[in-house]
Formats: sequence, C-alpha cells, structure tokens
Amino acid sequence: MENTFHTRCHINNKVCSIIIGSESYANTANITFVRKLNLNTIKHERPYRLQWLNDYGEVRVTKWVLISFSSVKYKDDVLCDVVLIHTTHLLLERPWQFNRKTKHDELKNMYSL
Repeated sequence: MENTFHTRCHINNKVCSIIIGSESYANTANITFVRKLNLNTIKHERPYRLQWLNDYGEVRVTKWVLISFSSVKYKDDVLCDVVLIHTTHLLLERPWQFNRKTKHDELKNMYSL
C-alpha cells in the first residue's frame, strides 16, 4: 500500500499542490503547471520512460525543472522530471525524502524535516 501525504505550497507566489509519496524513485513536476508558470526547463542528461503517472501508458522524460517552493516556515529547491501528472503539481518521492532526511509518522500522517 502506498503512503501519500497531500499538502500545499507556494511556487512563484502561486498556491500549488504537493504529494509526498513513497513508491517512486522520481521527483516529478506537472508539465502543464511548469508551462503555466513559465518555469525554465533543462534538457535531461539521460532521458528515460515512466509508465505509472497517467492513463496514456508510457511517457518519455526529456526535461528537468528546478522548483523553488515554500510552505509556512520551510523553503526548498528540488530538481524534478517534467511529465504529465493528473493528480498534483509536484510529486516528491524517495530521492527528495532521502536527501532531506525526512521522517514520516504514519499514524499522524505528518512529515518532519
């Protein structure tokens, strides 16, 4: 069973949705959202394919975006793959959690950073 944590943050002074998950090894940003905020993308050094993010089958990951976000007293930057996601603006998975040494209290569904 996948554990997910839903929250909001600010990116470029816009309120955005974040899901912190535990099943993937890819931090991802919604391509529609990236375009709408006119965020600069970077060519992915090693393009690859993802299958599980949408109902259209496999998607090719060819771009990254550096996202600066904030939530209450927390600020961070994260490098994300740019893909089509239907459920959120930003999906933070195991790489972000590992690098930030997050702790998830599953009973309270709270993250400590």
